[in-house]
Amino acid sequence: MPKSKVRKKTDYTLDPTNRTPVKVKAAPSSTLYLSVMFGFMLLGLVYLIVYYLAQDDIAWMANLGAWNLLIGFGFWIIGLVMTMKWR
Repeated sequence: MPKSKVRKKTDYTLDPTNRTPVKVKAAPSSTLYLSVMFGFMLLGLVYLIVYYLAQDDIAWMANLGAWNLLIGFGFWIIGLVMTMKWR
């Protein structure tokens, strides 16, 4: 039986000497970014505390009802998500 020809496949791997990884050093976050990040987290915490303590005394807060939880946790989560970009 005749032997089949072996096809030569071209190797498409990149030459490692051409692609040396370069570590990009990111600058630290500015104080404004940190202030806004911690501000959102504190604002959410203070909003929730005020809601639980004085929900019946503040008319517009009483009208919002359970939406106050969404507002308070929303501010807090925005600050928490901002921590992912913090350097």
